[in-house]
Amino acid sequence: MLVLLPPSEGKATAESGPSLDLGALSLPELAPERERVLDELVSLCSGDEEKAREVLGLGERLRGEVARNAALRSAPARPAGEVYTGVLYDALDLASLSAAAGERAARSLLVFSGLWGVVGVRDRIPAYRCPGGVRLPGLGPLGGYWREPLSGVLPRAAAGGLVLDLRSSAYAAMWRPAGELAGRTATVRVLHARTVDGVERRSVVSHFNKATKGRLVRALLEAGAVPGSPAELVEAVRDLGYAVEAEEPARAGRPWRLDVVVTEL
Repeated sequence: MLVLLPPSEGKATAESGPSLDLGALSLPELAPERERVLDELVSLCSGDEEKAREVLGLGERLRGEVARNAALRSAPARPAGEVYTGVLYDALDLASLSAAAGERAARSLLVFSGLWGVVGVRDRIPAYRCPGGVRLPGLGPLGGYWREPLSGVLPRAAAGGLVLDLRSSAYAAMWRPAGELAGRTATVRVLHARTVDGVERRSVVSHFNKATKGRLVRALLEAGAVPGSPAELVEAVRDLGYAVEAEEPARAGRPWRLDVVVTEL
């Protein structure tokens, strides 16, 4: 099973340690594309600060992110699973996984990134600021930039297994499973169910959507679940105590959609 995660806007920095080694990241076939984005980002942030802030969509409070980006090549790096913070990663809590679940996380979790394309949770990276929706001057929109290289490497990474796609829309635009692989892909939507005047009402949740997805991935890792298809994933999620409804694709070449229904947030 391959699990696709969004990054977080907030990132933890490393105080010391070795700097970035692009060649050591997962999926080394992406090294040339990573180098180009890194060059563009460092160059942008080493020049006109106001232009860099405009391109990256940074307000006054985040002015310091420009200088951080300019120093990416020499900044201390730490495992990506420690760099990414926020609601999903707090709920996933990689650091407290059992040893076996941690190994499963290292094999199955990929985090999408406007800068790196994708990274594994043990890949050592510095903290950075480069959202997937950014348009870098020399490369254009990063979503479009990454689409072709990722379409070459990710189907091979998925091999013949299940893909659990938990990305947000900005990062889903970087690569969409197609053909037979799409039929082995499941996306997840979190719905909040509550009773109002005797009638059940459901709404899509946003903030707690991330927390539920983090807890779900954690539970799958700890359980050692190895579903090979979306249908098997539905059963595995139900076995973990979640209420889930599955919507099979209306036609071939589309992913399944799983609705995880929660009554408490």
